[in-house]
Amino acid sequence: MNATQANPEKPALTEAAVRRKRRNILLAGCTTLGALLLALIFLMPLGYGVATALKDKNGVSDPNSGVLPVSSLTFEYEGKELDIYTVPMPDGETRELALVSPGRESSVFVDPENPGAGTIDWEGRWRTLTPVQGLDPQWGNFEEAWNAISFLRMTGWTMLYAVSTVILTVVSSAIVAYGFARFRFPGRGVLFGVLMVTILLPPAVTLVPKYAVFLQMGWVGTYLPLIVPHLFANAFNVFLLRQYFLTIPRELEEAARIDGAGPIRTFIRVIVPQAFPALTAVSLFHFFYAWNDFFEPLLYLAGNREIVPIGVGLSYFSGVYNSEPHLILAAALLALVLPVAIFLAAQRVFVRGIVVTGVDK
Repeated sequence: MNATQANPEKPALTEAAVRRKRRNILLAGCTTLGALLLALIFLMPLGYGVATALKDKNGVSDPNSGVLPVSSLTFEYEGKELDIYTVPMPDGETRELALVSPGRESSVFVDPENPGAGTIDWEGRWRTLTPVQGLDPQWGNFEEAWNAISFLRMTGWTMLYAVSTVILTVVSSAIVAYGFARFRFPGRGVLFGVLMVTILLPPAVTLVPKYAVFLQMGWVGTYLPLIVPHLFANAFNVFLLRQYFLTIPRELEEAARIDGAGPIRTFIRVIVPQAFPALTAVSLFHFFYAWNDFFEPLLYLAGNREIVPIGVGLSYFSGVYNSEPHLILAAALLALVLPVAIFLAAQRVFVRGIVVTGVDK
């Protein structure tokens, strides 16, 4: 008895496995293609903003200029900048020639590739010709926006606001979340519920009372109304950190307690290292919130434009340069560089925190 007779179902099983493998490959390919299409759709506005920021003022105002930053090509001939056009020749050939002397029914051109051959007389109306265009990104838009917006000054104030509030809100939220996650005390559930309900409270409800209090304290016009409230925990951050703290095994705390560690030392030496991914996420969320915060800095710093963060500064800039959207987008892209860089760097830290401090549960 040969091998085929001994295993009559083996060819059928092999064919089924091949079909299953092909189906898995097709499914993976469709999933990847769909993800790429979604990413492309998501990034299309950013790509359009970059292209517009690289145009000149004429390219932005011209509805027929297209998406890419292009401009008419020129050629220097005898000390003059000549425009280059696509010129149909009598023999049916199309050439790219520089216009030397325009005329009503005939014009004089020169070949940019061979100017030594002399001029070329062409019969026809030169206004009907199509100018030759090429990519011409205006990198000077970023320099002009940088100088006009006082970028370094506003970035410094924004970093002060973002970094200080990140530190305050992460520390205060982590302490409160640790208390709700590990300590038992009367009314803990009620207090946590009340804290969560504050998430549903619209900011507009507390806007006027807060402004009145800070105005009476003499803090309006400074960063104190923006920084001091973050000494107290944020309900959303407390919820995220508490849920993560509940996943940390209690055996680690019990081992630390056996070694003589108190609650504070246990929190610092055990809980915080284990919760590094969650703390990083909360820090990122709040940093981007503070970096993009517009309404409260506009409200409390309206009387002192010298210390406004970059979000408010961009609004002032767009009001002055409302007829030059290419400069507005260039300034917006400059403001986007630092958050994107921090996010990419924090992503590596986030993954490393999971690998180093993760515990099998």
